[in-house]
Amino acid sequence: MNDGNAMGQVIQIDEARIRDHLGEMVRGTVEETLNAMLEAEADQLCGAGRYERSPARQDTRAGSYERTLQTKAGDVNLKVPKLRRQTFETAIIERYWRRESSVEEALIEMYLAGISVRRVEDITEALWGTRVSPSTVSNLNKKIYTKIEAWRNRRIEGEHPYLYLDGIVMKRSWAGEVRNVSLLVASAVNAEGFREILGICEGAKEDKSGWSSFLRHLVDRGLRGVQLVVSDACRGLVESVADYLPEARYQRCMVHFYRNVFSHVPSTRVHEVSHMLKAIHAQESRAAADEKARTVIADLRASRMAKAADLVEQAVHETLAYYAFPDIHWRKIRTNNPLERIMKEIRRRTRVVGAFPDGQSCLNLAAARLRHIAGTAWSTKCYMNMRPLYQPQLSETGAVA
Repeated sequence: MNDGNAMGQVIQIDEARIRDHLGEMVRGTVEETLNAMLEAEADQLCGAGRYERSPARQDTRAGSYERTLQTKAGDVNLKVPKLRRQTFETAIIERYWRRESSVEEALIEMYLAGISVRRVEDITEALWGTRVSPSTVSNLNKKIYTKIEAWRNRRIEGEHPYLYLDGIVMKRSWAGEVRNVSLLVASAVNAEGFREILGICEGAKEDKSGWSSFLRHLVDRGLRGVQLVVSDACRGLVESVADYLPEARYQRCMVHFYRNVFSHVPSTRVHEVSHMLKAIHAQESRAAADEKARTVIADLRASRMAKAADLVEQAVHETLAYYAFPDIHWRKIRTNNPLERIMKEIRRRTRVVGAFPDGQSCLNLAAARLRHIAGTAWSTKCYMNMRPLYQPQLSETGAVA
């Protein structure tokens, strides 16, 4: 029995050691092959081999530098040749740069999407055979956050006649408690008719001080030419707009206004009241809309919906400012829907995080998403024809209106 046990121990295979040995062999072969390819490419660029005397020689060697390349077989060390007269360019290094860049972008995107650092490590090991360290993820985040801060504080060029404002509430940890933090966002349509995301800032809450600080931030960066501000009836917003954009009109989002009215209407009557409110904004002129609003107010009172009638009477004029602008723009400037869709995307991307560790990380994640959206076709397609806004309109008699 003892001899059998001894024989079992003799023929036992250390699989881990063999796997490591095979890995070293494969890695060594890959490294040797790639370096041979680099040498061959350098000889081709020089027009002659190393130390070869030839009249066809076009360049000479100037040493080499080392670079680590991540492969499925593990990290290999490349000796990249340097030339005296020309830059050594190789498809191998170009592929490495593209790979390195794609890996960085993927790591940043995963982290910004709310995936934990530990999970990022697991994913990178599964995809690329390399496990990144938490410090690598942290360094990459610092790299991208520097770019985000520069983008957030960039100079605003040109005029932006239509400005959209909205806020979103996030949760953050503070002294062991979870508290709310508001992010204020601005998008706009510029004088050429293209959409832009102008900025995002953190505010303690959506009040006058928060909106004033945000608008001052935009104006200081060069915001000008604003003719209409479109937003929900946020507390303190109208007063702040009057302080920092005194020439601009205020357009209360029509959709949000409807929701405010519906909160004072029995659920069985919402559909009916919806048609009444839509009729106001379906009129062909401001005068006709005002007349229709008076009729709707009277009908609401007759139907014993006094609170809804009072709200319409007090605030409907805020939803009719768009009538002062070209009718081809009405559909796109009477609601805050263009910015609201972007805010939904931010909510979707941040939902997986839960409570952020601090306000800065919350701001960075939202700003990163906005920066991404700004770099897509969203901002490269013309959104409005702005000629009717800037060209003088002629009246029927031929005089300038």
